[in-house]
Amino acid sequence: MPAKPIIVPASRGIAWIMQSWSLLRMQAGRLLIIAFLMQMLLGLTQVPLLGILVVISVPGLSAGILEAFHVTGRGGQPALSVLFMPLSSTQHRGRFFALGALVFAVGVLCISVLLPGGEQMPDQELMSRLQQGDVDAVAMLDPDYLGRMVMAFLAGVAISGTISYFTIPLVWFHDRKMIPALLEGLRAMVANWKAFLVLGFGMVVISVPIALLVGFLFNMAGGGGIGSIMVMGFVMMLLLLFQLMLFGTQYCSAREIFGETDTGRPEPDLPGDEGQFVA
Repeated sequence: MPAKPIIVPASRGIAWIMQSWSLLRMQAGRLLIIAFLMQMLLGLTQVPLLGILVVISVPGLSAGILEAFHVTGRGGQPALSVLFMPLSSTQHRGRFFALGALVFAVGVLCISVLLPGGEQMPDQELMSRLQQGDVDAVAMLDPDYLGRMVMAFLAGVAISGTISYFTIPLVWFHDRKMIPALLEGLRAMVANWKAFLVLGFGMVVISVPIALLVGFLFNMAGGGGIGSIMVMGFVMMLLLLFQLMLFGTQYCSAREIFGETDTGRPEPDLPGDEGQFVA
């Protein structure tokens, strides 16, 4: 039977952030290593052909991160192999690849609609520098083109994130087919829009000091040398921690709204679960 979502109070948005932080502190080192491994794999997107496979594998890898939080909540220590569990499951692999293809198509559509063509497009040399991560090349872009590029990126992330937010945990933890999981997840997000509005506001508040600190550290790293490498390593750790916080809120909200998993595995007792009131 489909997972029946519950409607939670708006205050649960903050509770999910606190639960996520509690889980993260329990296995911070191991979760950071798993998140770093995922980022290393995402770096392969620049490789022809293999890059496409990596892109459509992102939902499956994300499910692996959620599984790491599930293991952590049960008091266990997630192994690095949990990252690949969803993609190694013959029952779920195809569903995650289909979701990845859908997310990829949405990104391509956003770029084609929002990015201008013609004279505003960067030449081949500048495009090559951008693909290689040359920060100085960004300053050479046409300001209007840069603004549209940022809008296309944000629109793609927002739409793709909404599509996959509950679809991933429903496919992995509740064994749903991709399309039913997508529809159930969207309905649950709409029904709990107040809690997600509070959650979004809370994550924005957290992101502001992180962004300021990252900007300050980037300026410190401008001198080069060993110190710069250490600073950039710290910056990466900060960004990975923020990313893990997002994954943690995704896991905690899905667990609360859709209830226990259908996998037969024991459920963790998360901080803040006691005394919940649902509307």
